[in-house]
Amino acid sequence: MTIKEIQEEIIEDFDLFDDWMQRYEFIIENGKSLPQIEEVNKSEDNLIRGCQSKVWLHADYEDGKMHFSADSDAILTKGIISLLLKVYNDQTADNILGTDPYFIDSIGLKDHLSPTRANGLLSMVKQIKLLALAHKSKNA
Repeated sequence: MTIKEIQEEIIEDFDLFDDWMQRYEFIIENGKSLPQIEEVNKSEDNLIRGCQSKVWLHADYEDGKMHFSADSDAILTKGIISLLLKVYNDQTADNILGTDPYFIDSIGLKDHLSPTRANGLLSMVKQIKLLALAHKSKNA
Protein backbone atom coordinates (compact mmCIF):
# COMPACT_ATOMS: atom_id res chain seq x y z
CA MET A 1 0.00 0.00 0.00
CA THR A 2 1.10 3.56 -0.59
CA ILE A 3 1.55 6.02 2.26
CA LYS A 4 -1.49 7.94 1.00
CA GLU A 5 -3.65 4.77 0.98
CA ILE A 6 -2.57 3.89 4.51
CA GLN A 7 -3.33 7.40 5.76
CA GLU A 8 -6.77 7.32 4.12
CA GLU A 9 -7.43 3.97 5.84
CA ILE A 10 -6.49 5.44 9.23
CA ILE A 11 -8.79 8.42 8.63
CA GLU A 12 -11.65 6.04 7.75
CA ASP A 13 -10.96 4.01 10.91
CA PHE A 14 -11.18 7.13 13.07
CA ASP A 15 -14.41 8.21 11.36
CA LEU A 16 -16.06 5.11 12.84
CA PHE A 17 -15.84 6.55 16.36
CA ASP A 18 -18.25 9.08 17.81
CA ASP A 19 -16.03 10.62 20.46
CA TRP A 20 -12.44 10.99 21.55
CA MET A 21 -12.66 8.50 24.40
CA GLN A 22 -13.32 5.78 21.80
CA ARG A 23 -10.51 7.14 19.62
CA TYR A 24 -8.06 7.09 22.53
CA GLU A 25 -9.01 3.47 23.19
CA PHE A 26 -8.42 2.69 19.51
CA ILE A 27 -4.99 4.32 19.66
CA ILE A 28 -4.13 2.34 22.81
CA GLU A 29 -5.26 -0.92 21.15
CA ASN A 30 -3.01 -0.14 18.19
CA GLY A 31 -0.13 0.29 20.62
CA LYS A 32 -0.80 -3.11 22.18
CA SER A 33 -0.42 -4.74 18.77
CA LEU A 34 2.92 -3.04 18.06
CA PRO A 35 5.58 -5.72 17.57
CA GLN A 36 8.12 -5.86 20.37
CA ILE A 37 11.34 -3.94 19.82
CA GLU A 38 14.46 -5.94 20.58
CA GLU A 39 15.87 -5.00 23.99
CA VAL A 40 19.25 -4.18 22.41
CA ASN A 41 17.46 -1.44 20.41
CA LYS A 42 16.12 0.20 23.57
CA SER A 43 19.30 2.21 23.72
CA GLU A 44 20.07 5.83 24.45
CA ASP A 45 20.87 6.32 20.74
CA ASN A 46 17.34 5.26 19.75
CA LEU A 47 15.58 7.42 22.35
CA ILE A 48 13.54 10.21 20.76
CA ARG A 49 14.26 13.59 22.30
CA GLY A 50 11.34 15.93 22.96
CA CYS A 51 8.86 13.32 24.16
CA GLN A 52 7.29 13.49 27.61
CA SER A 53 7.58 9.73 27.95
CA LYS A 54 10.35 7.47 26.73
CA VAL A 55 10.05 6.46 23.08
CA TRP A 56 12.59 4.29 21.31
CA LEU A 57 12.71 4.14 17.52
CA HIS A 58 14.98 1.83 15.55
CA ALA A 59 15.32 1.57 11.78
CA ASP A 60 16.63 -1.23 9.59
CA TYR A 61 16.99 -1.13 5.84
CA GLU A 62 16.29 -4.04 3.54
CA ASP A 63 15.54 -4.23 -0.19
CA GLY A 64 15.50 -0.44 -0.46
CA LYS A 65 12.83 -0.05 2.21
CA MET A 66 12.94 1.14 5.78
CA HIS A 67 11.69 -1.11 8.56
CA PHE A 68 10.98 0.48 11.91
CA SER A 69 10.49 -0.92 15.38
CA ALA A 70 9.51 1.16 18.38
CA ASP A 71 8.34 1.09 21.96
CA SER A 72 7.29 3.49 24.68
CA ASP A 73 6.89 3.38 28.42
CA ALA A 74 3.48 5.11 28.08
CA ILE A 75 0.57 3.20 26.53
CA LEU A 76 -0.99 6.17 24.69
CA THR A 77 2.39 7.20 23.28
CA LYS A 78 3.01 3.62 22.19
CA GLY A 79 -0.29 3.79 20.30
CA ILE A 80 0.69 7.06 18.64
CA ILE A 81 4.04 5.70 17.44
CA SER A 82 2.24 2.57 16.19
CA LEU A 83 0.06 4.77 13.95
CA LEU A 84 3.15 6.49 12.56
CA LEU A 85 4.85 3.17 11.92
CA LYS A 86 1.73 1.89 10.18
CA VAL A 87 2.15 4.81 7.76
CA TYR A 88 5.92 4.75 7.26
CA ASN A 89 7.00 1.15 7.78
CA ASP A 90 8.18 -0.76 4.69
CA GLN A 91 8.43 2.41 2.59
CA THR A 92 11.41 3.84 0.73
CA ALA A 93 13.33 6.76 2.20
CA ASP A 94 12.17 8.93 -0.74
CA ASN A 95 8.50 8.12 -0.03
CA ILE A 96 8.95 8.88 3.66
CA LEU A 97 10.68 12.18 2.97
CA GLY A 98 8.15 13.15 0.31
CA THR A 99 4.99 12.53 2.31
CA ASP A 100 3.74 14.40 5.33
CA PRO A 101 1.50 12.61 7.84
CA TYR A 102 -1.64 14.59 6.97
CA PHE A 103 -3.81 12.03 8.79
CA ILE A 104 -2.73 13.66 12.07
CA ASP A 105 -4.59 16.87 11.23
CA SER A 106 -7.43 15.06 9.44
CA ILE A 107 -8.36 13.06 12.53
CA GLY A 108 -7.65 15.98 14.89
CA LEU A 109 -5.05 14.03 16.86
CA LYS A 110 -2.70 16.91 17.64
CA ASP A 111 -5.65 19.02 18.86
CA HIS A 112 -6.66 16.30 21.32
CA LEU A 113 -3.25 15.80 22.91
CA SER A 114 -1.68 17.76 25.73
CA PRO A 115 0.92 20.29 24.51
CA THR A 116 3.77 18.06 25.68
CA ARG A 117 2.32 14.99 23.93
CA ALA A 118 1.67 17.01 20.75
CA ASN A 119 5.32 18.12 20.87
CA GLY A 120 6.33 14.48 21.31
CA LEU A 121 4.26 13.51 18.27
CA LEU A 122 6.09 16.09 16.17
CA SER A 123 9.41 14.79 17.55
CA MET A 124 8.47 11.25 16.48
CA VAL A 125 7.67 12.40 12.93
CA LYS A 126 10.89 14.42 12.81
CA GLN A 127 12.96 11.41 13.94
CA ILE A 128 11.39 9.12 11.31
CA LYS A 129 12.21 11.73 8.63
CA LEU A 130 15.77 12.16 9.95
CA LEU A 131 16.36 8.40 9.81
CA ALA A 132 15.07 8.34 6.24
CA LEU A 133 17.30 11.29 5.30
CA ALA A 134 20.34 9.63 6.91
CA HIS A 135 19.65 6.42 5.01
CA LYS A 136 19.18 8.29 1.74
CA SER A 137 22.37 10.33 2.24
CA LYS A 138 24.38 7.22 3.10
CA ASN A 139 23.19 5.41 -0.04
CA ALA A 140 23.38 8.32 -2.48
